[in-house]
Amino acid sequence: MDRLRIDDFLRYKFLSNLTFSPNGSNIAFLVHESDCDENRYFSTIWLYELASGRLKQLTTAGQESLLTWLDERTILFSSVREEKDRKRKEAGEPLTVFYQIETCGGEAKRAFEIPLVVKQIEQLTRGSLVFTAIFDKTSDILAEADGREREELLKKQKEEKDYQVLDEIPFWSNGSGFTNKKRVRLYWYDIDTCNLVPISDELTNVEQFSVDKERKRLVFIGNTFDSKMEVQSDLYLYDFDSKDLTKLTHKKPFDYSFAHFLQDLIVFAGTDMEKYGINENPKIYALNPKTNKVSLLTPNLDVSMHNSVNSDCRYGNNRTSKVDGPYLYFVTTQWHSSYLNRIDTDGKIERLTLDNGSVDGFDVFDGKVIFVGLRDIKLQELYELTRQKERQISFFNEWVQKERTVFKPERFTFSSADGTTLEGWIIKPADFDQSKKYSAILDIHGGPKTVYGEVFFHEMQFWANEGYVVLYTNPRGSDGRGNDFADIRGKYGTVDYEDLMRFVDESIRRFTFIDENRLGVTGGSYGGYMTNWIIGQTDRFRAAVSQRSISNWISKFGTTDIGYFFVQDQHLATPWSDFQKLWWHSPMKYADKVKTPTLFIHSDEDYRCWLTEAIQMFTSLKYHGVDSRMVIFKGENHELSRSGKPKHRLRRLKEITDWFNKYLK
Repeated sequence: MDRLRIDDFLRYKFLSNLTFSPNGSNIAFLVHESDCDENRYFSTIWLYELASGRLKQLTTAGQESLLTWLDERTILFSSVREEKDRKRKEAGEPLTVFYQIETCGGEAKRAFEIPLVVKQIEQLTRGSLVFTAIFDKTSDILAEADGREREELLKKQKEEKDYQVLDEIPFWSNGSGFTNKKRVRLYWYDIDTCNLVPISDELTNVEQFSVDKERKRLVFIGNTFDSKMEVQSDLYLYDFDSKDLTKLTHKKPFDYSFAHFLQDLIVFAGTDMEKYGINENPKIYALNPKTNKVSLLTPNLDVSMHNSVNSDCRYGNNRTSKVDGPYLYFVTTQWHSSYLNRIDTDGKIERLTLDNGSVDGFDVFDGKVIFVGLRDIKLQELYELTRQKERQISFFNEWVQKERTVFKPERFTFSSADGTTLEGWIIKPADFDQSKKYSAILDIHGGPKTVYGEVFFHEMQFWANEGYVVLYTNPRGSDGRGNDFADIRGKYGTVDYEDLMRFVDESIRRFTFIDENRLGVTGGSYGGYMTNWIIGQTDRFRAAVSQRSISNWISKFGTTDIGYFFVQDQHLATPWSDFQKLWWHSPMKYADKVKTPTLFIHSDEDYRCWLTEAIQMFTSLKYHGVDSRMVIFKGENHELSRSGKPKHRLRRLKEITDWFNKYLK
């Protein structure tokens, strides 16, 4: 069996957008894989027939997305297949072209186009749709123009690209570029007449929507702002017949996570953020739309209601909540795994998946569940769930276990300084020999409110195949263990740093084959912050790689898409209320103490942790004579390691590995 190679991820397949057909006999989904020649991802529609258990590929163009069912035999999806449409999009024209294909096969047929960039779509009737799309004044005018008027508007739009006018915050967003006065707006669309009717207003970002079983009403979550976006949202009900829009918001401020119709009620998850701030775990509520009475269904539930298990082997979007019959189905993260659960209107919760790993997304029809999972150190596959028993039904990535060496992480526990039980993992290197000494890499997750678990992680598996011990842990501040455990507001660089160092100490004590003189450390986002922090506090690491990092909480506050509210919430301070506190928690304060050779990896369109964060630390280390290197990836953002262009992801991992090889081998 061969060792895992750095470029093997180019062969991995990633699954997303699971969608049952109207009668539940089929499930359609997208399969994504790398197209290295074009330096992009190739996405096609596949079908799983439940009766026969047969998987078949429906499309081959490779640019499919936004799939939904029109009827039991017909799938609607978006794609860019014609040269004229590609040129229109390249010219900056907002456009989404839809095609339809029969499940029995044949060529996809062009159905219609919408003069907007569509984000999420759902069928109402055979002739009408509801969707969200990017809205700004220009796209709105373009949508109504034609002929010469459209050409003039596009020409003017091209000229305006030389200028960027800002009058609100945030004015940009990671992965979306400049967003000033742009919103994700909700629309109703008539396919036959091309009639486009906005449901939400021009200043509201629609975050999620759901349609009732009768296709008569819609509930959606929106965040409305003009000058400054606050971390809060509103709940709305829309009636398609009467066109009435009603605000259902039951408490302000409140941050709604998702909302669905369940029997005669609207069930939603959210938090008032009163005790733990913006990262507070949500609870589930039921609202009677006739009386506006709200009842709390889960007073004692303390879990995050999404999947925060880290992996670098996903692509595309997956559903994490849905109503089916008398139940709301939803995903939670608990300890180092994510699980599928369901709840009824009495508040009774049942966990449906029991195995460790990650439930990346699912769909459910009449109680039958199909989900995308990361199981047994395998890559994503489809699983059928019956009475808490899982059955693997796809084998897209089975070749990895058959052809490559993959190592199972070994979990162990240890105690923090205050006696809290913590968990960590070790991945032993290829051709492991207990009598030898090995270099080790400490990998720190982002967030901080996410988790590492026992799932496939390409970079970790590759480093183990390269002969490194790989270490990772979930320090205080991580997800999965309730609000108290995750709450490190005002404590960044203290208890979390202590936990990481105790983990390294415990690993060296337990595993005598680790060479404590050849340790490396790396991490991204919050993990990049902790890497910057660590090298300013200790010289125990021989090499470091800081990725998409934070170095200065004061500059982070004023330059990034979430900085102005995230910094205040997480540090309980602003540059004006407590400048010294923000500076104390900033790695830049300690940059003159750094001796560790450090590589900085950053993207020039990372607006979550802007490029200036890495530049400050890199310049400081160079100024003080520390060997350092910086690699800037053009056209990439905060998601470089997870969904960046294939060639860029290869270069990133090669740069990191070469840096560790230089200092640790």
